Amino acid sequence: MGHDVARMPRPRAPVGPIVWVLSVQYFVVQVVVASAFKTGYAWGANTISDLGNTRCGRYAGRPVCSPLHVLMNASFVVLGITMCAGAILVGRELAGGGSRERGDPGEAGSRVGRLGFGCLGVAGLGTIVVGVFAENTVAGLHQAGASLPFVLGNLGVLLVGASVGRRAPGVRAASVVAGTVGLVGLGLFLSHTYVGLGKGGMERVTAYPQDVWLIGIGVYLLTGGGSRLLTRGGSRPLNSRRIAFPHPRRVASRRLRQVGKRVRKPRAGRAL
Repeated sequence: MGHDVARMPRPRAPVGPIVWVLSVQYFVVQVVVASAFKTGYAWGANTISDLGNTRCGRYAGRPVCSPLHVLMNASFVVLGITMCAGAILVGRELAGGGSRERGDPGEAGSRVGRLGFGCLGVAGLGTIVVGVFAENTVAGLHQAGASLPFVLGNLGVLLVGASVGRRAPGVRAASVVAGTVGLVGLGLFLSHTYVGLGKGGMERVTAYPQDVWLIGIGVYLLTGGGSRLLTRGGSRPLNSRRIAFPHPRRVASRRLRQVGKRVRKPRAGRAL
Protein backbone atom coordinates (compact mmCIF):
# COMPACT_ATOMS: atom_id res chain seq x y z
CA MET A 1 0.00 0.00 0.00
CA GLY A 2 2.80 2.38 0.89
CA HIS A 3 4.33 1.72 -2.52
CA ASP A 4 1.09 2.59 -4.34
CA VAL A 5 0.56 5.80 -2.41
CA ALA A 6 4.19 6.81 -2.97
CA ARG A 7 3.70 6.47 -6.72
CA MET A 8 0.67 8.76 -6.73
CA PRO A 9 1.40 12.15 -8.43
CA ARG A 10 1.60 15.14 -6.16
CA PRO A 11 -0.33 18.39 -6.67
CA ARG A 12 1.58 20.94 -8.70
CA ALA A 13 2.47 24.35 -7.29
CA PRO A 14 1.16 27.27 -9.37
CA VAL A 15 4.61 28.01 -10.77
CA GLY A 16 3.36 29.33 -14.12
CA PRO A 17 1.16 32.10 -12.69
CA ILE A 18 3.86 33.05 -10.19
CA VAL A 19 6.39 33.36 -13.01
CA TRP A 20 4.06 35.63 -14.97
CA VAL A 21 3.46 37.85 -11.93
CA LEU A 22 7.22 38.29 -11.63
CA SER A 23 7.03 40.26 -14.89
CA VAL A 24 6.27 43.26 -12.67
CA GLN A 25 10.03 43.65 -12.26
CA TYR A 26 10.11 45.05 -15.81
CA PHE A 27 8.16 48.14 -14.79
CA VAL A 28 10.05 48.63 -11.53
CA VAL A 29 13.42 48.43 -13.26
CA GLN A 30 12.38 50.97 -15.90
CA VAL A 31 11.56 53.52 -13.21
CA VAL A 32 14.87 52.88 -11.42
CA VAL A 33 16.99 53.05 -14.59
CA ALA A 34 15.15 56.11 -15.93
CA SER A 35 15.76 57.96 -12.67
CA ALA A 36 19.52 57.53 -13.19
CA PHE A 37 19.44 58.66 -16.84
CA LYS A 38 22.12 61.35 -17.18
CA THR A 39 20.48 63.34 -20.00
CA GLY A 40 17.03 63.36 -18.45
CA TYR A 41 14.79 60.53 -19.57
CA ALA A 42 11.62 61.61 -21.41
CA TRP A 43 8.97 58.89 -21.27
CA GLY A 44 7.34 60.23 -24.41
CA ALA A 45 10.39 61.00 -26.54
CA ASN A 46 12.77 58.25 -25.42
CA THR A 47 12.11 54.63 -26.27
CA ILE A 48 12.26 51.76 -23.80
CA SER A 49 15.42 50.49 -25.49
CA ASP A 50 17.17 53.80 -24.76
CA LEU A 51 17.33 52.65 -21.15
CA GLY A 52 19.51 49.75 -22.28
CA ASN A 53 21.74 51.77 -24.61
CA THR A 54 25.33 51.10 -23.63
CA ARG A 55 26.86 54.43 -24.70
CA CYS A 56 26.37 58.10 -23.92
CA GLY A 57 25.69 60.48 -26.76
CA ARG A 58 23.00 60.88 -29.38
CA TYR A 59 21.22 57.86 -30.82
CA ALA A 60 18.71 58.29 -33.66
CA GLY A 61 18.59 61.98 -32.81
CA ARG A 62 17.81 61.37 -29.12
CA PRO A 63 20.21 62.16 -26.26
CA VAL A 64 20.95 58.97 -24.32
CA CYS A 65 23.12 58.16 -21.34
CA SER A 66 21.99 55.26 -19.17
CA PRO A 67 24.50 54.34 -16.43
CA LEU A 68 22.26 51.43 -15.37
CA HIS A 69 21.96 49.95 -18.87
CA VAL A 70 23.18 46.57 -17.61
CA LEU A 71 20.25 46.41 -15.20
CA MET A 72 17.78 47.31 -17.96
CA ASN A 73 19.12 44.74 -20.39
CA ALA A 74 19.06 42.11 -17.64
CA SER A 75 15.43 43.06 -17.05
CA PHE A 76 14.65 42.43 -20.72
CA VAL A 77 16.21 38.98 -20.45
CA VAL A 78 14.34 38.14 -17.25
CA LEU A 79 11.07 39.33 -18.79
CA GLY A 80 11.66 37.13 -21.81
CA ILE A 81 12.36 34.12 -19.60
CA THR A 82 9.20 34.70 -17.57
CA MET A 83 7.17 35.03 -20.78
CA CYS A 84 8.55 31.76 -22.16
CA ALA A 85 8.39 29.77 -18.94
CA GLY A 86 4.93 31.05 -18.05
CA ALA A 87 3.61 30.30 -21.54
CA ILE A 88 4.81 26.71 -21.26
CA LEU A 89 3.66 26.09 -17.68
CA VAL A 90 0.32 27.90 -17.85
CA GLY A 91 -0.31 26.63 -21.37
CA ARG A 92 -0.01 23.01 -20.23
CA GLU A 93 -2.85 23.56 -17.79
CA LEU A 94 -5.14 25.83 -19.77
CA ALA A 95 -4.70 25.18 -23.48
CA GLY A 96 -6.61 21.92 -23.32
CA GLY A 97 -9.49 23.39 -21.39
CA GLY A 98 -11.94 24.03 -24.21
CA SER A 99 -15.53 23.17 -23.31
CA ARG A 100 -17.98 21.12 -25.35
CA GLU A 101 -20.88 23.29 -24.34
CA ARG A 102 -22.68 25.58 -26.75
CA GLY A 103 -20.81 28.84 -27.17
CA ASP A 104 -17.47 27.41 -26.07
CA PRO A 105 -14.68 26.59 -28.52
CA GLY A 106 -14.13 22.89 -27.71
CA GLU A 107 -11.22 21.23 -29.50
CA ALA A 108 -10.88 24.20 -31.85
CA GLY A 109 -10.44 26.36 -28.75
CA SER A 110 -7.70 24.01 -27.54
CA ARG A 111 -5.82 24.46 -30.79
CA VAL A 112 -6.29 28.24 -30.69
CA GLY A 113 -5.11 28.31 -27.08
CA ARG A 114 -2.00 26.27 -27.85
CA LEU A 115 -1.22 28.57 -30.76
CA GLY A 116 -1.69 31.60 -28.51
CA PHE A 117 0.64 30.28 -25.82
CA GLY A 118 3.13 29.35 -28.54
CA CYS A 119 3.07 32.95 -29.79
CA LEU A 120 3.70 34.21 -26.26
CA GLY A 121 6.64 31.84 -25.88
CA VAL A 122 8.25 33.00 -29.13
CA ALA A 123 7.60 36.61 -28.09
CA GLY A 124 9.55 35.87 -24.92
CA LEU A 125 12.50 34.62 -26.98
CA GLY A 126 12.42 37.89 -28.91
CA THR A 127 12.48 39.84 -25.66
CA ILE A 128 15.58 37.93 -24.58
CA VAL A 129 17.24 38.93 -27.87
CA VAL A 130 16.38 42.58 -27.12
CA GLY A 131 18.25 42.34 -23.82
CA VAL A 132 21.25 40.51 -25.23
CA PHE A 133 21.73 42.89 -28.17
CA ALA A 134 21.25 46.50 -27.07
CA GLU A 135 19.91 48.95 -29.65
CA ASN A 136 23.35 50.47 -30.29
CA THR A 137 25.21 47.16 -30.65
CA VAL A 138 23.60 44.89 -33.26
CA ALA A 139 20.65 47.03 -34.31
CA GLY A 140 19.27 44.49 -36.77
CA LEU A 141 19.00 41.72 -34.17
CA HIS A 142 17.64 44.15 -31.60
CA GLN A 143 14.86 45.26 -33.94
CA ALA A 144 14.10 41.71 -35.05
CA GLY A 145 13.84 40.64 -31.43
CA ALA A 146 11.54 43.55 -30.57
CA SER A 147 9.23 42.73 -33.48
CA LEU A 148 8.37 39.34 -31.97
CA PRO A 149 6.65 40.61 -28.80
CA PHE A 150 5.18 43.55 -30.71
CA VAL A 151 3.49 41.23 -33.21
CA LEU A 152 3.31 37.71 -31.79
CA GLY A 153 2.96 38.79 -28.17
CA ASN A 154 -0.16 40.86 -28.83
CA LEU A 155 -1.52 38.24 -31.22
CA GLY A 156 -0.95 35.53 -28.61
CA VAL A 157 -2.93 37.52 -26.04
CA LEU A 158 -5.87 37.72 -28.47
CA LEU A 159 -5.71 34.00 -29.27
CA VAL A 160 -5.60 32.94 -25.61
CA GLY A 161 -8.57 35.18 -24.91
CA ALA A 162 -10.50 33.67 -27.82
CA SER A 163 -9.74 30.13 -26.61
CA VAL A 164 -11.41 30.50 -23.21
CA GLY A 165 -14.88 30.97 -24.72
CA ARG A 166 -17.66 31.53 -22.19
CA ARG A 167 -15.78 30.00 -19.28
CA ALA A 168 -14.17 33.30 -18.27
CA PRO A 169 -15.76 36.31 -19.97
CA GLY A 170 -13.61 38.69 -17.93
CA VAL A 171 -10.41 37.07 -19.17
CA ARG A 172 -11.73 37.07 -22.72
CA ALA A 173 -12.65 40.77 -22.54
CA ALA A 174 -9.31 41.76 -20.98
CA SER A 175 -7.45 39.76 -23.63
CA VAL A 176 -9.35 41.38 -26.47
CA VAL A 177 -8.71 44.86 -25.08
CA ALA A 178 -5.01 44.24 -24.39
CA GLY A 179 -4.28 42.53 -27.70
CA THR A 180 -6.25 45.04 -29.75
CA VAL A 181 -4.67 48.07 -28.09
CA GLY A 182 -1.22 46.56 -28.61
CA LEU A 183 -1.75 45.80 -32.30
CA VAL A 184 -3.38 49.17 -33.02
CA GLY A 185 -0.49 50.84 -31.21
CA LEU A 186 1.92 48.83 -33.37
CA GLY A 187 0.25 50.08 -36.53
CA LEU A 188 0.47 53.68 -35.36
CA PHE A 189 4.06 53.19 -34.20
CA LEU A 190 5.18 51.79 -37.55
CA SER A 191 3.41 54.57 -39.45
CA HIS A 192 5.06 57.21 -37.22
CA THR A 193 1.63 58.39 -36.09
CA TYR A 194 2.26 59.18 -32.45
CA VAL A 195 -0.92 61.23 -31.77
CA GLY A 196 0.93 63.50 -29.38
CA LEU A 197 2.42 60.69 -27.29
CA GLY A 198 5.85 60.74 -28.89
CA LYS A 199 7.76 57.76 -30.23
CA GLY A 200 8.46 56.37 -26.78
CA GLY A 201 4.87 56.86 -25.69
CA MET A 202 3.45 55.02 -28.68
CA GLU A 203 6.00 52.24 -28.24
CA ARG A 204 4.64 51.78 -24.74
CA VAL A 205 1.08 51.60 -26.06
CA THR A 206 2.34 48.70 -28.18
CA ALA A 207 4.45 46.93 -25.58
CA TYR A 208 2.81 47.48 -22.19
CA PRO A 209 -0.66 45.89 -22.67
CA GLN A 210 0.69 42.34 -23.00
CA ASP A 211 2.98 42.80 -20.00
CA VAL A 212 0.12 44.08 -17.86
CA TRP A 213 -1.97 41.17 -19.17
CA LEU A 214 0.67 38.63 -18.07
CA ILE A 215 0.68 40.05 -14.55
CA GLY A 216 -3.11 40.28 -14.41
CA ILE A 217 -3.68 36.72 -15.62
CA GLY A 218 -1.06 35.47 -13.18
CA VAL A 219 -2.83 37.17 -10.28
CA TYR A 220 -6.20 35.90 -11.55
CA LEU A 221 -4.98 32.31 -11.59
CA LEU A 222 -3.30 32.59 -8.19
CA THR A 223 -6.46 33.94 -6.56
CA GLY A 224 -8.64 31.05 -7.69
CA GLY A 225 -9.95 32.39 -10.98
CA GLY A 226 -8.36 29.48 -12.80
CA SER A 227 -11.09 27.09 -11.62
CA ARG A 228 -13.30 28.22 -14.49
CA LEU A 229 -10.52 27.90 -17.02
CA LEU A 230 -9.62 24.40 -15.83
CA THR A 231 -13.04 22.88 -16.38
CA ARG A 232 -14.86 21.30 -19.27
CA GLY A 233 -18.33 22.74 -19.38
CA GLY A 234 -18.12 23.80 -15.76
CA SER A 235 -17.75 20.22 -14.49
CA ARG A 236 -14.68 18.58 -13.02
CA PRO A 237 -11.21 20.17 -13.19
CA LEU A 238 -9.13 19.09 -16.17
CA ASN A 239 -6.21 18.28 -13.91
CA SER A 240 -8.29 16.38 -11.37
CA ARG A 241 -6.53 13.14 -12.25
CA ARG A 242 -3.26 14.68 -11.20
CA ILE A 243 -4.45 15.99 -7.86
CA ALA A 244 -6.98 13.34 -6.76
CA PHE A 245 -5.67 11.03 -4.04
CA PRO A 246 -7.47 7.77 -3.16
CA HIS A 247 -8.47 7.36 0.47
CA PRO A 248 -5.95 5.11 2.30
CA ARG A 249 -8.77 2.77 3.43
CA ARG A 250 -9.84 2.26 -0.17
CA VAL A 251 -6.28 1.45 -1.18
CA ALA A 252 -5.97 -1.08 1.68
CA SER A 253 -9.34 -2.65 0.84
CA ARG A 254 -8.38 -3.00 -2.83
CA ARG A 255 -5.09 -4.65 -1.89
CA LEU A 256 -6.82 -7.10 0.46
CA ARG A 257 -9.29 -8.11 -2.25
CA GLN A 258 -6.42 -8.76 -4.67
CA VAL A 259 -4.62 -10.91 -2.07
CA GLY A 260 -7.84 -12.80 -1.36
CA LYS A 261 -8.34 -13.63 -5.01
CA ARG A 262 -4.81 -15.04 -5.27
CA VAL A 263 -5.32 -17.18 -2.14
CA ARG A 264 -8.63 -18.65 -3.38
CA LYS A 265 -7.35 -19.38 -6.91
CA PRO A 266 -6.35 -23.10 -7.16
CA ARG A 267 -2.88 -23.91 -8.35
CA ALA A 268 -2.58 -25.38 -11.84
CA GLY A 269 -2.37 -29.21 -11.89
CA ARG A 270 -3.40 -29.58 -8.24
CA ALA A 271 -5.92 -32.43 -7.64
CA LEU A 272 -9.25 -31.29 -6.28
